[in-house]
Amino acid sequence: MHKIAVVTATRAEYGLLSPVIKALRARENDELKIELIVTGTHLSDSYGRTICQIDDRIDHEIPVPVKSDSEADISANQADVLVKFTDLFLRERYDAVVLLGDRYETLAIAIAAGNTRTPIFHLCGGDTTEGALDEWIRHSITKISYLHFVTNEESQKRVIQLGEDPARVFNFGSTSIDNILTVADMGKEEALASIGLGGCRYALCTYHPVTMEGGSVDGQIAEFLEAIKGMDDLEFIVTKSNADQGGARINELLDKAGEEIGNLHVFTSLGVRRYLSLMKYAEFVLGNSSSGIIETPAFHVPTVNIGDRQRGRLQAASIINCGADSASITAAMEKARSDAFRAVCRETGSLYGSGNAGERIAQKAVEVVMAGGIDLKKKFYDL
Repeated sequence: MHKIAVVTATRAEYGLLSPVIKALRARENDELKIELIVTGTHLSDSYGRTICQIDDRIDHEIPVPVKSDSEADISANQADVLVKFTDLFLRERYDAVVLLGDRYETLAIAIAAGNTRTPIFHLCGGDTTEGALDEWIRHSITKISYLHFVTNEESQKRVIQLGEDPARVFNFGSTSIDNILTVADMGKEEALASIGLGGCRYALCTYHPVTMEGGSVDGQIAEFLEAIKGMDDLEFIVTKSNADQGGARINELLDKAGEEIGNLHVFTSLGVRRYLSLMKYAEFVLGNSSSGIIETPAFHVPTVNIGDRQRGRLQAASIINCGADSASITAAMEKARSDAFRAVCRETGSLYGSGNAGERIAQKAVEVVMAGGIDLKKKFYDL
């Protein structure tokens, strides 16, 4: 019996992994078992207990701490993740584990896999996000991983530049495009009604900590909210931040503002289907989430990308980059709403694949596992 594990720790990560999980499940048989491991903020009430949004069989739940107010909290969380996943990998002896992205707990899981000689199949390596700790975490996971499923040609080149054999680096595109084609199926009125809003014009927003800058997030959120208050003809639908350092403080500030600002509506999590369906009909997407860079252009919707968190990612012409001060955010929102810029957006599209990434990733993963012979003594590939 061969076994492939897939690990998810956050709502956004599960959305991206879902097409892969479904395609892997379709290949389960007497010789191959797929196990889904749920951990991180999925199991936290503070972050919406998003395990309830997982529409798949859950094989293991691994509770870990998610408090992230300080650097010490992050390291303590990683230590707990490292110990628990080492125990799990030793017990289960997977033929491979599928990991996505660049979060700090994912790095700890990758180290546990490395220590137990469990091959890692990594999604979304090679991207650059210069404003976040994710930058070095992502590249570190790349070096521990065996197979690489990147989302675009530039990232493919970077992974190879990091010394990975081109024969193990596959550019199948982003699974987010799969979701756009198959999951975003709610109409505008239905999506709005599901969050208690009637027909309206709105922006969809997510603001995460800019973890490489340090310091307080209070000033950044104050500028963000000031810009929102100045555009009172739109409703602003905001999903809360992730569990990076500073995320809890952002969420606290958003909750408070949601009680005071009439056109601000704050949600812990919207779920993939509702989030993407709302994105489809938004006036623009606002904030500093990767979803504004990867998914939004595929809907021909403008993105207002604030600050440096996503700096370095491959970007479409429908993305407006701006500073983190309220004046810059306001100017960018006004540009996004202009007829001239919306015409530009109608001519742009996804730079991240054609919508069949999940199927192609699952096929290659199963092919490699069933063939056997994975050699973790990787030779550094010199350019």
